[in-house]
Amino acid sequence: MAAPIYLYTGPEFGQRDEAVAAVKKSLEKKFGEIEEHLFYLVETPLNEIMTILQSGTLFSDGTFIVCKNAELLKDANSIAMISEWLKNPEENSAIVFVSDEISVDNKLDKLVPASNKKKFWEMFDSDKLPWLTGYFNKNGYKIEIEAAELILDMIENNTQALKAECERFFVIFQKDHTITCEDIERVLTHNREENAFTLFSEISYSGDSAQVRFEKGLTILQKIRLSKDNSSTMIIAGLVSCFRKLILWIDQGEAAIPQKMLQRQYRSAEKIWTKGQATAILAILASTDMEIRSGGSMMADVLLQKMLFEVIIKKGASMAVAEY
Repeated sequence: MAAPIYLYTGPEFGQRDEAVAAVKKSLEKKFGEIEEHLFYLVETPLNEIMTILQSGTLFSDGTFIVCKNAELLKDANSIAMISEWLKNPEENSAIVFVSDEISVDNKLDKLVPASNKKKFWEMFDSDKLPWLTGYFNKNGYKIEIEAAELILDMIENNTQALKAECERFFVIFQKDHTITCEDIERVLTHNREENAFTLFSEISYSGDSAQVRFEKGLTILQKIRLSKDNSSTMIIAGLVSCFRKLILWIDQGEAAIPQKMLQRQYRSAEKIWTKGQATAILAILASTDMEIRSGGSMMADVLLQKMLFEVIIKKGASMAVAEY
C-alpha cells in the first residue's frame, strides 16, 4: 500500500485541485468524516503542520492536510520530519504537497511514491477548444465555435479559471441555449473579473502613454488583490505567459498566435516592448516571484507595484525599492 503522502505540481490549477479533492474523497469513503487543513509553507512552519498530522483529531475520523508552496521545502530538517512520520503514519491521515512549479526539491520528490505524484501541465492549444465545447455540452449547453474561441481569447489558460467563467452562463441561460459571441461579450466583457490577462491587455495598449498604462495597471492590480483570486503567484504566472507569447509573436508573427483578438493585442504590445525588453521583463517577473516567496509576503503589494513600474515605465530595467 502506498504511503499517505502525495505531490501534485504544475500550473494547471483546475485538474490539480480535482486530484487533491479526490484524495480527500477517498479518505472520507474509507474512514468517514475527515478534518481538513490548508497551509501555505511560505506562512506556516512545517513543524507546526507535522504536529497536527501526528496528533490526529478527537472530533473526526481522520486528518487531511494540503500544503502549498511545496517548492520551498529544501532543508534537511524538514525532509527528516516528513521521513520520520512516514515510518509509522496513521492509516486515516494523508498529506498532499502542492506547488505551482513543475518540480520540487529532489529530496522531497524521493519521499513520495511514483503512484502518488503527478505534474499538471497547461493544456496544449489543440486541446483547449474540444475541452471547452465538451464542458458546455456536459452541462446541457451548446456553444458556437467562434464564441468558444472568444472565451479562450479572454480567459487565462487553466481549467479552474475557464470553469469559473463558464458557470456564469449556466446561471443566466436555460439549458439547450446556444451560446453566441454576443452572449460572451455581454456576460464576460461587461461583468468581467480582472486577472493577469486583463492586466496585460491594459498595459499593452500602445494608444496610451506609459504613465497612463501604469496608472491603469495599478488600478487593475488593486482590483485583483482585493478579489478572491488574489495570489501574487497567479498574477506573475499569468504575466509570464503573456510575455513569453510576446516573444513568440515577435519571432513568428501570426503563426504563433492564430486568434484574431490576441493578434491585435500582441501587435500593440510589440510597439511597446522589443524582444530584448520582453526577455528582461521575464527576469524581473521571476525575481519578484522569488522575493515574495522567500519571505516578502507582507510586502507583496509593494513588490508587485514596483514590478509593474519596471515593466511599464522602465521596460525591463530594474530599480531599487528606494527609487519607487
